[in-house]
Amino acid sequence: MALNAIENALTQHELQNPLPKTADPATQLAGNFSPVPEHPPEHKLPITGKIPNSIQGVYVRNGANPLFEPTAGHHFFDGDGMIHAVKFSNGAVSYSCRFTETERLIQERDLGRPVFPKAIGELHGHSGIARLMLFYARGLFNLIDHGNGTGVANAGLIYFNNRLLAMSEDDLPYHVRVTKNGDLKTMERFNFNGQLNSTMIAHPKLDPVSGELFALSYDVIQKPFLKYFRFSKTGEKSTDVDIPVSGPTMMHDFAITENFVIVPDQQVVFKMSEMIRGGSPVVYDKNKVSRFGVLDKYAKDSSEMKWVEVPDCFCFHLWNAWEEPETDEIVVIGSCMTPPDSIFNECDENLKSVLSEIRLNPKTGESRRKPIISDEGEQVNLEAGMVNRNKLGRKTQYAYLAIAEPWPKVSGFAKVDLFSGEVMKFMYGDDKYGGEPLFIPNGADTNQEDEGYILAFVHDEKAWRSELQIVNAMTMKLEATIELPSRVPYGFHGTFITANDLENQA
Repeated sequence: MALNAIENALTQHELQNPLPKTADPATQLAGNFSPVPEHPPEHKLPITGKIPNSIQGVYVRNGANPLFEPTAGHHFFDGDGMIHAVKFSNGAVSYSCRFTETERLIQERDLGRPVFPKAIGELHGHSGIARLMLFYARGLFNLIDHGNGTGVANAGLIYFNNRLLAMSEDDLPYHVRVTKNGDLKTMERFNFNGQLNSTMIAHPKLDPVSGELFALSYDVIQKPFLKYFRFSKTGEKSTDVDIPVSGPTMMHDFAITENFVIVPDQQVVFKMSEMIRGGSPVVYDKNKVSRFGVLDKYAKDSSEMKWVEVPDCFCFHLWNAWEEPETDEIVVIGSCMTPPDSIFNECDENLKSVLSEIRLNPKTGESRRKPIISDEGEQVNLEAGMVNRNKLGRKTQYAYLAIAEPWPKVSGFAKVDLFSGEVMKFMYGDDKYGGEPLFIPNGADTNQEDEGYILAFVHDEKAWRSELQIVNAMTMKLEATIELPSRVPYGFHGTFITANDLENQA
């Protein structure tokens, strides 16, 4: 009761001044960014058009969905993880959505209130320090247990070694099982059978040829600030490779090629001392020069890592990378974002996210960067998306990316020819917005890289209902629309699990 009273007083003091838009729940959770309750499996959904016969399995997409209404600052990234699942079986479709049962969610639900600090919305300035002290005080008096993770598992999803893993970069992943009737059940906070004792970022990379999983882990408090590791096809973990960086760096994504791992060390960093000065610990360091590290995928240490400087470059996401031996270069495809910290801190400039080709030469240390879409009139904000997952780490011609306009909403998606810069757009329609487009290849043996389908959750803001659209990736024509029984908030990343993989889940 005493600690609750202190927290209530702190909140009242904090709310005496207007919150920045990046921490104001009224902005961050407006419209279809607002949360929804869980929805048990509902079958035989209405379908317009025809579901392609090759789509057999389940599309799962992660997102932030706060269980409790925020009492103070809240950023969209702070919400509890919720997975939305659409299962396809011989033309019939079902839908469900469930919270991922993280340690954080279970404890807050039992207490009936939020008690874990929100990493972005609350942990800034002196009030952020006070909230951290309250959090550790509750742990000291055994009111909560913060020893088993504080993450929300709301960002990434990957299917690896017969397990669907839900991830956020501040914790271990969580193993979630898809049941036979299309429901979702959290199995455990997954440490790879005792092998993983650190966090893992939300964008590990699954090599389509070897079946191995490659990952990073970063720490904002103590050294080593950055580690690299991998898992064999059957889940055996390598030893950690400590990567030397000058301080804790925002490390949301990275890339792999056939032989290398590509690690960005960019200008958005963590400086906890900024909280003492009253600011945010997530800082755009203008004096730092962005660089990319190139390391052999099977390196035992970082001694042979080659760093290549790429000035004034911040990519929140990297879509692919490959080697071009004839020029000794590595090509990295990413969306370069300016201002770099605009997602985390309020700024006056309009955000730009430019799809870019970055060429790294580890032998000379030189780099080149250019927009892929060269016609200035065609430049659009391209963010969440992917390439054909069967081609990850190899040279790819196409990327499928969300058209993030009007920011932060997504009005459609673009199929971009990475060689020519040609753009084919698919727009969702008036007052309809979506999120990350998910490309499902028809099969591993197809000769056509773009032979497959694109799935996207779409919300009609006028009719206030959601649907799943299926688009032919070659023709960019709508094949089918599935009417969903529940509103699907705008979210983050997803994946597709084939019917065969569903049968072999752990």
